[in-house]
Amino acid sequence: MTIEGLLPIILVGIIIIAVAVLFTFIPVMLWISALAAGVRVSIFTLVGMRLRRVVPSRVINPLIKAHKAGIDVNTNQLESHYLAGGNVDRVVNALIAAQRANIELSFERCAAIDLAGRDVLDAVQMSVNPKVIETPFIAGIAMDGIEVKAKARITVRANIDRLVGGAGEETVIARVGEGIVSTIGSSSSHSEVLENPDKISHNVLSKGLDAGTAFEILSIDIADIDIGKNIGALLQMDQAEADKNIAQAKAEERRAMAVAQEQEMIAKVQEMQAKVVEAEADVPLALAEALRSGNLGVMDYMNYKNINADTDMRDSIGKISKDKEEE
Repeated sequence: MTIEGLLPIILVGIIIIAVAVLFTFIPVMLWISALAAGVRVSIFTLVGMRLRRVVPSRVINPLIKAHKAGIDVNTNQLESHYLAGGNVDRVVNALIAAQRANIELSFERCAAIDLAGRDVLDAVQMSVNPKVIETPFIAGIAMDGIEVKAKARITVRANIDRLVGGAGEETVIARVGEGIVSTIGSSSSHSEVLENPDKISHNVLSKGLDAGTAFEILSIDIADIDIGKNIGALLQMDQAEADKNIAQAKAEERRAMAVAQEQEMIAKVQEMQAKVVEAEADVPLALAEALRSGNLGVMDYMNYKNINADTDMRDSIGKISKDKEEE
């Protein structure tokens, strides 16, 4: 085949490759869909999105949706929100929902809420259909020492004006829990709380707990209430047990001191007995010295021995009589 015969085939291949690249780089079908929906977007705008690394479908499809719903937005607003990391489709859906519910919401406000990390579509839906938040069992102690547990259901509606910078559900639950504990604690008895559970709702609602939050509290209803432990009695029992332990410790301390003192007196008695034995050991020496020096005669010494013998005999007789009396 000659070069003249290959030239048409090469031209057809180049055209096919060019068309494929064109349709890959330029979303022609998306441009046709926009024109069919009445949204005028130029090819150069779509090419510019490609160059700015923006997915055209993420901008054009929400733009078509907003145009059909009568929302006045343009490609620059949607593209800037996409580049800022926002969810364009969710913002447009929120604007449509707000328009249907007659809620005044601008694109800038909606985009700011979305960039703040909150689900703006869920917030708009919550403004129309309030949400119920259920708290766990919250325990409080009445003045009579009885523990009372209460569970509440909080009906809230999103406050779009406070979505940016407003506190979330955890803060609302914490504030309601604080109000429940305070109301139960100020009651004179647990029966008063059981008889009037709506007192908790009225007291908590009067405190304005939704201030600074992203919600507006519509109502607080006590879903369940229960009696817990007798905390006052348990505290008294613990105090009595502690007092008993202290008293036992002090008694043990006194007993130890008495035992120590007794041992000390026994030691002193033994010391005195040792001194007596030592003194008695000096008596024979003194007698021997008296005999040598002539101060004591032999008859005197014999009389001394007789007196000792009589004394030992009387002691023996007295001991025998005492044993018989004991028997």
